[in-house]
Amino acid sequence: MSPRKTKPEAGQSPISVVTGGAGFLGSHLIDLLLMRGHRVIAIDNLVTGSVDNIAHLAGNRAFRFIQQDVTEFLFLKDAVDYVWHFASPASPIDYLELPIQTLKVGSLGTHKALGLAKDKGARFLLASTSEVYGDPLMHPQREDYWGNVNTIGPRGCYDEAKRFAEALTMAYHREHGLMTRIVRIFNTYGPRMRLKDGRVVPAFIAQALEGRALTVFGDGSQTRSFCYCTDLVEGIYRLMMSGESEPVNIGNPAEMTVAEFARDVIRMTGSRSRIVFEPLPQDDPRQRRPDIGRAKKLLGWEPTVALAVGLEKTIEYFGGRVSGKAKKKSARAKKMELKSKKISFSD
Repeated sequence: MSPRKTKPEAGQSPISVVTGGAGFLGSHLIDLLLMRGHRVIAIDNLVTGSVDNIAHLAGNRAFRFIQQDVTEFLFLKDAVDYVWHFASPASPIDYLELPIQTLKVGSLGTHKALGLAKDKGARFLLASTSEVYGDPLMHPQREDYWGNVNTIGPRGCYDEAKRFAEALTMAYHREHGLMTRIVRIFNTYGPRMRLKDGRVVPAFIAQALEGRALTVFGDGSQTRSFCYCTDLVEGIYRLMMSGESEPVNIGNPAEMTVAEFARDVIRMTGSRSRIVFEPLPQDDPRQRRPDIGRAKKLLGWEPTVALAVGLEKTIEYFGGRVSGKAKKKSARAKKMELKSKKISFSD
């Protein structure tokens, strides 16, 4: 059993460790945790994350950043109350370029993060994914659906890494009594997404802002549902603070075709881009929509940010970056890299 209780002492700020904290979702989660009074230690090897995503936190005494590969042994002398395991490559480009690293962080990285939580008596949350459902035959997807996954296809490294991570998380819950949570994240978008990560939102926005043709793979009839990042991390926070150990879907059930989404991006950017169609990649899901009935019932959560509102914010974010794709890191980002080894809250 875990050696210490999972709640901080009365009057003390809880301490959260966020692996993948310099990534898109990890950095938004950190913002929420700091706002809720947590002290935060972010761990990231910066393979797909960026210090630019957390540069605004430089000088915040409640925040520390450690540059480390989470597949290595995690040692922290501080007490820890919550471990949020978000570290993982998570885009189609990554599946092709970083398949072994993706598998390692889902297996070895999850093992190390669970070990840290067990050692500290902390509560643990795994950021899993709707990709565990593969190319689903159930629609919308409920948590009791076991999925339709090609284990040896090009996307299999990510799907299977997360499926293994879920199994390992539940094993720690059952064997060691660790308080664990599993969130299955559906398509999410917002500021701090990587410009060239192969996902549809940054790809379409960048193409539209540059006046290039929007590339739709397949005939555009495949569906997706898009959840804004702040909605998503709110749902994840509620899950961690709940008593639910079984997986919970967090996403937006508002479904649309990829072709419809492309037209919306063209309209909202004021672009004159056209749409071109390319062959559909292997194992690309034909439909993706969460059943969020359990999230509503257990967490009192559902998304509130309309797609038009979220897209406007996301387009504004990318607007300042499309013309300067190779821009240098900010001075604050460089400063954070130099201080990345400091983990004490006392300086």
